[in-house]
Amino acid sequence: MRMSNESILVILFVGLIAGWLAGQIVQGTGFGIIGDILVGIAGALVASLLFPRLGISIGTGLVREIIYSAIGAIILLVIVRVLFRGGRRF
Repeated sequence: MRMSNESILVILFVGLIAGWLAGQIVQGTGFGIIGDILVGIAGALVASLLFPRLGISIGTGLVREIIYSAIGAIILLVIVRVLFRGGRRF
């Protein structure tokens, strides 16, 4: 799978928004807006690469990237908070 420069930019931009949104959804003792956005970008990249390989197809085009990014950011943010907060309330 080869990703174009445009698709990487879309993933990064949507990852910014998804990271902020994930920080709002997974409330609690967070990493701040910058930390949440960085985790969101990472989650967006991972989800955009992993979901198609798993055969998960939700929507098309930009809608698909937004959905993948939001789901990836939320999942990654929950995992990171559990690991770095020692399993405490997130």
